[in-house]
Amino acid sequence: MAPIFDASVDAELLTGMRLARAAIGRGDLVVLPTDTVYGVAADAFNPAAVQKLLDAKGRTRQSPPPVLIPGIPTLDALAESVPEPVRELVAAYWPGGLTVILPAQSSLAWDLGETRGTVALRMPGNRLALELLSETGPLAVSSANLTGQPAAQTAQEAEAMLGDAVAVYLDGGPGGTVASTIVDATGLSLPEGKLRIVRDGAVAADDIRALVGADLVA
Repeated sequence: MAPIFDASVDAELLTGMRLARAAIGRGDLVVLPTDTVYGVAADAFNPAAVQKLLDAKGRTRQSPPPVLIPGIPTLDALAESVPEPVRELVAAYWPGGLTVILPAQSSLAWDLGETRGTVALRMPGNRLALELLSETGPLAVSSANLTGQPAAQTAQEAEAMLGDAVAVYLDGGPGGTVASTIVDATGLSLPEGKLRIVRDGAVAADDIRALVGADLVA
């Protein structure tokens, strides 16, 4: 059975974070808390690790995972361009429960699945997640559950579903119950293109609309 490390206990936190970094480095999976639901993470630049994540969840390459990042500088490094309405959104809601889909840098050497040249990016508002990201770099992260099952709200719920497919479980206490809101910003590259909300979640659509107004599809 894969170990679960209680982040509220200093000794377990130090050991768990060290082993989590090592697991990511060798291409294994880690379950970690985020500000929304628990996530299962893999090195975004290791195609075999990303495939391992998809296999663990029972997902196909047609459902590529989002990528968690440690900050806005990484957004600029991974996205081909960042339109002004997206900058307004991330300034308001990062770190937090907002995922933005943008055209990916064409030079990136990664394989997240059938992305059609896009990438879904989010900066989470969780201390443990951000600390791990600062040391590992971008992580492909999907909700820590089997496809079709409810998203895990605790490390124990994640372990019950994913078991030994995951090398390390970081227990940050009860997580959120609502996944991130996903906004597709790829349309902004087209004439008269607009943002589109493709999944309702932690950030309310009305709040997004109040911020970007006419740049959001009604």
